[in-house]
Amino acid sequence: MKIQFFGAARRVTGSKHLITTEKGTKILLDCGMFQGINTQDLNQNFGFDPKEVDFLVLSHAHIDHSGLLPRLVRKGFKGPIYCTIPTADLCNIMLLDSAFIQQKDLERINERRKRKGEEEIELLYDENDVRQTLQLLVPVEYHQDFWLNQDEVKVRFTDTGHILGSAAVHLTIKDKGVEKQVTFSGDVGRLNDKILRSPEAFPQADVIICESTYGNRLHEPEPDMKAHLLRVVRDTCVTRGGKLIIPAFAIDRTQELIYALDQLANEGLLPRLKVFIDSPLAVKSTAIMRKNDEYFNPDILEYIEKDGDAFDFPNLFYVSDVEQSKAINNLKEPCVIISASGMAEAGRIKHHIKNNILDPDNTIMLVGYCSPDSLGGALKRGDAEVKIFGETFSVRARVEVMDSFSAHADYTELIQFLKCQDPRQVKTLFLVHGEYENQIAFKQKLEAEGFRNIEIPEQGQGFMV
Repeated sequence: MKIQFFGAARRVTGSKHLITTEKGTKILLDCGMFQGINTQDLNQNFGFDPKEVDFLVLSHAHIDHSGLLPRLVRKGFKGPIYCTIPTADLCNIMLLDSAFIQQKDLERINERRKRKGEEEIELLYDENDVRQTLQLLVPVEYHQDFWLNQDEVKVRFTDTGHILGSAAVHLTIKDKGVEKQVTFSGDVGRLNDKILRSPEAFPQADVIICESTYGNRLHEPEPDMKAHLLRVVRDTCVTRGGKLIIPAFAIDRTQELIYALDQLANEGLLPRLKVFIDSPLAVKSTAIMRKNDEYFNPDILEYIEKDGDAFDFPNLFYVSDVEQSKAINNLKEPCVIISASGMAEAGRIKHHIKNNILDPDNTIMLVGYCSPDSLGGALKRGDAEVKIFGETFSVRARVEVMDSFSAHADYTELIQFLKCQDPRQVKTLFLVHGEYENQIAFKQKLEAEGFRNIEIPEQGQGFMV
């Protein structure tokens, strides 16, 4: 059996891991989009033939894990795409949104390339490709065993608490007469997520493909999270009279922010100011979250029973209309604007940052992981100048970082996630979805826990296991 890594290898985005069984069955784990600057070529070319892939198993709906599914279909993939039920719901809105955004972004990019006499870049996919992709989705419950093909590969999903519907993928593969257990972690959530259940223990594996986004980082202590958010709101909107701009992933991170603000409003601590959720995707995903509250943890369910709705409070406005979104920029009063995407790489958030980055009274607050080559990454790093839509802007607005809202486990939580395993029985552990420096540090921490034969694959590298 062979495993090849065609994405998220020594980088965070672009999740694609191809398993080829002894019988030649090809199983692709995720098909994510590379995000950040200069990733066009990586998104255009897979490194393998999509027509040869038999099955796809999707860990969750984030675009860096699902965003190239329509590209795969456009290039000839016709097999089933297995995922959890909430992941299927979210893909229905996220992939259409992705098609719209990348089409608009590509129009601007190709306009510039045309002016420079450069060759235009091919569209990754369109709405028709997305609709074909959605027809291939096969939703499956957590903990339900299912076979990909007759008596060769069996799969089960367990909850990782990263976003709604996120799952670790457990494959039982018959190889040379022996059953091998292969686990792909997907993205691992926090142990005490404010909305979702904590990541579950999983069956003993022979091979583990584990994310390592925060392999060398610790999140700030959880009790400070709401106080930190309130301090930034008061400092920006009350003391300085500015706007607080928060890039946030439309799914889970946005809802977690709304939930925190809802609690502050109920406690009488939130200043009276307008809060805008300016993202059609976030509006739709909030509705999906409400519909799927059986996947929530007991604490928020108890809160909802008392409050009625964890995602609504006075002066909260959900904005889908384009003209309403533009009108926010003309608003002179202090306000909070939460908009997608979380890495500030696409969507309305780029316009809000562009329109507010030059005013020192404003704050841009980053609340989760940002790839170093994204706009969010540049702001997080403290770059004095950033490029937005091809223009250079000085960063005069304040930049705040609050990693306690991150959906990714830090290294202690990742180690806790792996505690259910006997390290002596794990033949190989692959680290993916992380920057190389973080992965090196995480490898050392895992070795101290007793894990051996830890590999950090390069892009395109393959291993016999």
